[in-house]
Amino acid sequence: MVQSVVPVTGDLTDATASSRGRVLPSMKSLTGKVAVVSGAASGIGRAIVDRLAIEGMKVVLADVESGALDAAVAEVRATGADAIGVRTDVSKVDDIEALAHRTVEEFGGVHLLCNIAGVEGGAPFGEISRRTWEWVMGVNFWGTLDACRIFLPLLADQDEAHIVNCASMAGFATGLPTFHPYVSSKFAVVGMTENLEVELRTSTAPHVGVSLLSPGLVKTNMNRSERNRPTDVPATDTQDLRRQVHANIEEQTEKFGVTPDHVADLVVEGVKERRFHILTHPGPTIDAFRSRLNWMENGVPPISPAESQQAASSTQQ
Repeated sequence: MVQSVVPVTGDLTDATASSRGRVLPSMKSLTGKVAVVSGAASGIGRAIVDRLAIEGMKVVLADVESGALDAAVAEVRATGADAIGVRTDVSKVDDIEALAHRTVEEFGGVHLLCNIAGVEGGAPFGEISRRTWEWVMGVNFWGTLDACRIFLPLLADQDEAHIVNCASMAGFATGLPTFHPYVSSKFAVVGMTENLEVELRTSTAPHVGVSLLSPGLVKTNMNRSERNRPTDVPATDTQDLRRQVHANIEEQTEKFGVTPDHVADLVVEGVKERRFHILTHPGPTIDAFRSRLNWMENGVPPISPAESQQAASSTQQ
C-alpha cells in the first residue's frame, strides 16, 4: 500500500533543524579533518580541493586522469597542505574500495566525502549505444552511489561527518536534446541523495550530514568529457545535433556561467551550515522545478527551454 504524501506546512527550517528533539551536528570547523574528493583534478572538484586545503583539511584527491591528478596533488602540496592522490575510476567498485582503503591507511579515517566526478556523453536517443549509457550512468550515478555505500561506515565512525553529492540543474529540468544519459543519471542522483539524507537524519546516522550540489552553468570542461571516454564507448562528439547543443551551452555559459571557485565557496558554506540544497543558480533551478509541477497540473508534456524561449518571444511581439 502506498502512503499518501501530506504537504508539509509551517516553518520548514524548524522541521529539519532537529530530529526527534535532538540538535543535529554540523561541521563548523574543518581544520585537521580528512576529505575525499572525486573528480579532483579539474573543474569543480579541483576548486573544492583548493578551498578545503585553505580550511586546513587533509585532502585525498581522486581522479581518472593520472597526469592531471599528479599535477594537482603537487600544486596542493606546494601550498603546505597535506594531500595525496589516488587514481580512481569511480565506475569501478574495486577502485572506490581501494580509495577508501588508501584514505584510512594514510589518514586514519574520513570526515567529508565529495562525489564530484562526472561525465557527459550522448546523441539523439536512437543513436545512443548501451555502452554509452553504461559509461555515463556508471560514473555519474553508480560512482556516487557506491562511494556513499563504501564510505558511509567510515563517516559514521566520526562524531560529525558530511557527504556532498553532485547532481546538476539537469537533475530537475528536462528538454536537453542528446543529453539523455546525463539527465537520467542526475535525476537518479537527486532521488538517491534525498532518500539518503532523510534516512540518515531521522534514523541511522543523524550526525552525518548530506548535501545535494546542483550546479547550473559553470565554466568547466564538462563538454569535453570525451577525453576520458573508454575505448569501447562510441564517440558522439561529431554528431551535428550534439555540436549544436554544445555550442549553445558554451554560449550561455560564457554569459551566465559561474566559476568553479564560486561553486567551491558555496560547498564549504553548505557543509558548515549542514545545508541540503547547494544551488549555483537558485532562481533558474527553482523555476525549472516549478515548471515540472505546472506540467503535471495542466496535463501537458515537458516543455524544453527552447520552447519556453520561443513562447516568451511570441508573447512579447
